Amino acid sequence: MRAPLVAAVLISSLAAAHAADLPVFRIGVLNDQSSLYSDIAGPGSVTAAQMAVEDFKPETHGFKVEVISADHQNKPDVGSSIVRRWYDTEKVDAVVDLPTSSVALAVADISRDKNKVLLVASAGTSDLTGKACTPNTVHWTYDTWALANGTARAMIKQGGDTWFFLTADYAFGHALERDASEVVAANGGKVLGHVLAPFQSADFSSFIVQAQSSGAKVVALANSGGDTINSVKQSAEFGLSQKQKLVSLLIFLSDVHSLGLQTAQGLMLTNAFYWDMNDGTRAFGKAFGARNSGRMPTMNQAGTYASTLHWMKAIAAMDKTKARDGAAVVAKMKELPTDDPLFGKGKIRADGRTIHDMYLWQVKSPAESKGPYDYLKLVATIPGDEAFRPMSPDLCPMLKKAQ
Repeated sequence: MRAPLVAAVLISSLAAAHAADLPVFRIGVLNDQSSLYSDIAGPGSVTAAQMAVEDFKPETHGFKVEVISADHQNKPDVGSSIVRRWYDTEKVDAVVDLPTSSVALAVADISRDKNKVLLVASAGTSDLTGKACTPNTVHWTYDTWALANGTARAMIKQGGDTWFFLTADYAFGHALERDASEVVAANGGKVLGHVLAPFQSADFSSFIVQAQSSGAKVVALANSGGDTINSVKQSAEFGLSQKQKLVSLLIFLSDVHSLGLQTAQGLMLTNAFYWDMNDGTRAFGKAFGARNSGRMPTMNQAGTYASTLHWMKAIAAMDKTKARDGAAVVAKMKELPTDDPLFGKGKIRADGRTIHDMYLWQVKSPAESKGPYDYLKLVATIPGDEAFRPMSPDLCPMLKKAQ
């Protein structure tokens, strides 16, 4: 064997041996893989987490990362059972994504008790950095207060000062209506009533009739995913938007795609990410779409990518022997400024809330769109420090203990 070839084989063998000796950290993507929220997170969030690992190349920072996933079926008991198994027997160090607020709240308690890392990219309830805050939770993408703050203030400025809520009857819907109602009242508006719709409803007709009869100028949908799609479609069939302004407090790019611009045009929405904002988001969108049957990423999938990336940055900056300590990893995540091509520069507050800009959008008309997924036009940028509820020890008990 020639000397250069021998050297090459030796170097390759040494590199392989070194890689085998690196500590392995496991992150579990937990979400709805098959039903109501599978388009806004689902398999696409698994892809996003895998892309984050590939882009960061943790092996060059002295460790390896494995990505696993499971379907929590939007059920707190199912999600809790999966996470306990992951933490206790499968050596999972962090859980990411978590659509469905009731599941996220349950997993937050378990992650605190097991001292693991919880990266919430998809659940919305602001209680995750309020009464349910923990040293182990980072709430990345959005929350119900930020959604309400952006959309409600904009609608009241346009004269929409009376509101009626069509609310999903579970933790997320209740939190979204609560936070939006506070913003409406604080800006001189009035809530005329609400109706609670069972989670995963197929028929919204009776709820829409109640909204019409309320006489409110704004009918606000405090729901998400398939519930939003069904309620928007049926509201159009009932002609609700002819006399009242229909507002979705949380609607995703995938929802607009399912509805079509003819039905969704004109809807106002607040979110944290759009694939066609700048060069960084477009590069990610195109790479993601190539691996996701041409579907562009939602803000939840972008949040999974960015939070996974920042988690790895924290591990890279730590003594690896201390990186199994979930609270210590989250503390390092808070210490490091956030900076990625999808959300830009920001920070993680002491209560776990990630601070970045939010955006107010309007859905384009069919004539305005230049092609698939060209659906949104920017109305306003909401700076991060204005977008999210101010941090307070009165809201987050963990902060009181730290004083």
